[in-house]
Amino acid sequence: MSKSFNLNINSLIRPFKKTIEVDSDKSLSIRSFLIGSISQNVSKAKNVLESEDIFSTINCLRRLGVKIQKQGPKSYLIYGKGLGSLFAKKNLKLNFGNSGTLARLLIGILSTTPDIEVKIQGDRSLNKRNMKKLIELMSKFGAEFLPKKKENFPLKLISTEMPICIRYKAGVSAQLKSAAILAGLNSFGTTEILEEEKSRNHTENVLIKNVQAIKIKKDKKKLIKIFGKRYLKPLDIKVPGDPSSAAFFTALTMLNKNSSLKIKNVGLNPTRIGFYELLKKHGAKIKFKNVKKNNNEIYGDIYIKSSKIKPIKASKEYYVKATDEYPILFVISALTKGMSIFKNVGGLKNKESDRIKEMQKILKQIGVKSILSKNEIKIYGDNNLFKYKDKKINVPNLGDHRICMSAQILALITGVKTKISNFETVYTSAPSFLKIVKSLGGKFEIQK
Repeated sequence: MSKSFNLNINSLIRPFKKTIEVDSDKSLSIRSFLIGSISQNVSKAKNVLESEDIFSTINCLRRLGVKIQKQGPKSYLIYGKGLGSLFAKKNLKLNFGNSGTLARLLIGILSTTPDIEVKIQGDRSLNKRNMKKLIELMSKFGAEFLPKKKENFPLKLISTEMPICIRYKAGVSAQLKSAAILAGLNSFGTTEILEEEKSRNHTENVLIKNVQAIKIKKDKKKLIKIFGKRYLKPLDIKVPGDPSSAAFFTALTMLNKNSSLKIKNVGLNPTRIGFYELLKKHGAKIKFKNVKKNNNEIYGDIYIKSSKIKPIKASKEYYVKATDEYPILFVISALTKGMSIFKNVGGLKNKESDRIKEMQKILKQIGVKSILSKNEIKIYGDNNLFKYKDKKINVPNLGDHRICMSAQILALITGVKTKISNFETVYTSAPSFLKIVKSLGGKFEIQK
């Protein structure tokens, strides 16, 4: 785990014209290791993210008997054991760290793997998160969680000896949908998942070449059929840059005068680019170029210029495609004159922190009014940066990387004196974040 440190910011960033590459996609990196471990033979994963969440993934899999060999920087071999072959000594402890993705997906795999009886937990932040829906879903496959009625980690997971297929209606959570897919792979019969609301499709993309194990029918709604107990082919994946990490530098460029930025090789999966679509719709100067496809994933370069945008009106369908980017969208709204509205934001309360409440606290510290009612938030922004000159921002230890990153962007654009506690949590998803900020001319002080 990274050593704890605070970040102090006390100066405006100057205009810049740069080209950068951001950290690799976290979602795809985690899935590469997890699915590689239950596939046959040796899988290759290149350009994976080397962050705390990925190291938690590797550590958990090694404890379950998977051989993972580092070949070079960001390059790994995963010696697949095949479906149902992960092994754990009774009462083995697995620690998911800060990663909700790892927790939900690995629990999906373990729930239908025979003879699994493990103690599962995360860090302080993850242990607070409600896992009720995951517990209910895995219980349908036959898994058991103790103590009964407890809805957060730490827990004890006892897998089912006779995993049976289920029918599941998937909502906005790609992690729950993925858990159902992964549990279904080792269950008897055909698991059917009806996607009632669109969500990220990385798990399907990684598995799609296994036509013997997965079939996707698209009509008005997507139906995913998982045929249990089938052979899975080894993977050969090159992971693109993370569009969520790129979003923060996109915001920094847009809000900074006379600036332009090119971000190379970023994942542009249609289920992940709601942030960019929303901003372009409101006048942002953002373009995708050199767009290509690899392993069913789209990637390309993002070009951004300083922009003056209209207040953001985000209807409920944007939430699924831009969930991780809502904190930085709140920052953009705060610095855009007029009232911005974000609908269907209730899910932000069960992230690494209550992201609505914490972002409201940050915006209040610089005098930006926001109103939360039912399932929407209104932010009353102002682009007159001079009014923020004498304000101060203090962000406590929340264990939430997106809040930390958003607060730093806000500080760099306004010049507001800012202290962000326990900034090391950013390394769970973006270990290069501060290095890139520095390359763009951003100044900050690390306080250990």
